[in-house]
Amino acid sequence: MKETSPTMPDWKALYEAALEFQEIEAWTWMYDSDVFGVQDPVSGEIGYCCIMGNLGEMFALALYLGSEGLESYMRIASEPPPDPSEAFEELLLQKCLMASFANREELGKEDHQVIKRLGLKFRGRNAWPLFRSYRPAHFPWYLTADEARFLTLALQQAREVCPRFREDPALFDPPQEELWFVRVPQLAEEGLTWQDAWLEPALLEEEELPDVPIDELRLARLTKAAQFMDAVWEMDFFLSPTPVQDKRDERPHYPYQTLTVDHASGFIFDTYLASPATHLEEFPERFLALAERLKRLPVEIWVKREDAYDLLEPLTSRLGIELYLVDELESLEEAQAAFRHFMERRGW
Repeated sequence: MKETSPTMPDWKALYEAALEFQEIEAWTWMYDSDVFGVQDPVSGEIGYCCIMGNLGEMFALALYLGSEGLESYMRIASEPPPDPSEAFEELLLQKCLMASFANREELGKEDHQVIKRLGLKFRGRNAWPLFRSYRPAHFPWYLTADEARFLTLALQQAREVCPRFREDPALFDPPQEELWFVRVPQLAEEGLTWQDAWLEPALLEEEELPDVPIDELRLARLTKAAQFMDAVWEMDFFLSPTPVQDKRDERPHYPYQTLTVDHASGFIFDTYLASPATHLEEFPERFLALAERLKRLPVEIWVKREDAYDLLEPLTSRLGIELYLVDELESLEEAQAAFRHFMERRGW
């Protein structure tokens, strides 16, 4: 389904809701751990509101969408992983809408055009409303009409709920585990009315791994042509820090980079970029293509993601390669850090 852009009435309602929310400065008494839900009257999906700004660095309301969004919030809110690349990846896998109050230079041309058409004026630091959509493995982008509508409702409800929380800090304390305080819409003759409810998040659907096609003839040819080398390969895939835009005006995405590195020497055998939609199914193919090109097979392969293990196991078990799930990939992570440093120096 093609996504539509917000109309000027949509933008007007959103800016009004953001400015009214800004006025109460809820971040002066709320922390980003004080989370409550707002149910979308159209889709029924619950968005989980997080107020940011208590540390005085960023002033915003983030609306984490559905159970997937809530899980992404929980990952970020928990203790960050020691590996900087894993912490970076967690940020790129957020699923939320955000209304923040930024500086003028942080806005894009499209933002300034909307503000001008609405006849609004802002001045000073952290005074300019900025709205963005965050989707997993994608660059923060402009809102769709549906996203603008839901974010408007969330800001309006936050304007009502946050002062109540100030008066009653136990407002979000659940009567039992797994329940969240949610504002639920009811359609009445006079329009939408809102009620408090305690709701459990929808069951999170686990992502199914693609089936790895087993070409027995191809594997037989590889076994015959390739020699075993007394080596251990480290393999992994991770989000590249540089977004890619396939078409102009289309939301850019962060491709997944696959690396295959020799454990002993750190030599990089192969690197490859794939889109978020196809990287899992392409991962085992990259291994086979590399082995065919080198005419070599390692005695062991180390991976640290369960997904990577499950994708490679049907192949390695047939080829007689020992596959291990490990906690860290020292040589590969050094290569990954070198890639990241190189791109930072280039300004990518």
